[in-house]
Amino acid sequence: MTPADAAAPGETEETDGAPGTARRRLWWPAALAAALALALGVPALVASGTSASGSSALTAPADDSPEAGFARDMATHHQQAVDLSFIVRDRTADEPVRTLAFDIINTQANQRGMMMGWIDQWGLSQHTPAKPMAWMRMNHAYEAHDGSLMPGMATNAQLARLRSLSGREAEVYYLQLMLEHHKGGVEMAQGYVDLAKNETEKRLAQSMVNGQTSEMGLITDMLKERGAAPGVPAS
Repeated sequence: MTPADAAAPGETEETDGAPGTARRRLWWPAALAAALALALGVPALVASGTSASGSSALTAPADDSPEAGFARDMATHHQQAVDLSFIVRDRTADEPVRTLAFDIINTQANQRGMMMGWIDQWGLSQHTPAKPMAWMRMNHAYEAHDGSLMPGMATNAQLARLRSLSGREAEVYYLQLMLEHHKGGVEMAQGYVDLAKNETEKRLAQSMVNGQTSEMGLITDMLKERGAAPGVPAS
């Protein structure tokens, strides 16, 4: 999808006369812009992690370090957010949901590319036999199941269900899944911030905490607009 696929904020044709519709169309783009301002603090991070000659200023960490573990695990977590967003983009014509999905695709694909680039520059493997989140100090009792490798990740069954839905049902289910996904992502990013020795990677993780926390508020409001509650319903 390109930005041209969605109507520009503020230029949407009214499709219903429900009270508050016009008001919501005015505040929604502003709320999304605020969330994106926090999430898209990526270019500065790229610059701060690169020397004048263009080579990485990041010091290569150990393979089992929090730096390597966070980069690998968050890249996996981000990939599913991108996948979820591509699915819903094709399952609804709703402007706000499609715009949110498009922005999550751009932001998290960009961040994922940065983290995979660091792993490559460090001369480390993109895969490890260690359990996900083993690098965190806290004891995570989370058991991977049905494709859900870390907290917040959707299962294969939930992905299949999202693909089977369309319209409002797809919108609501996507928002519910993404809210839980962001909760897990924020927990992991904050866990790295608390352990970080690499300032560039720490700034990226903190931008994830800030951006996704803001976006969680936006998603919660979008669920309320659709008469739905947070929380993924049991299959």
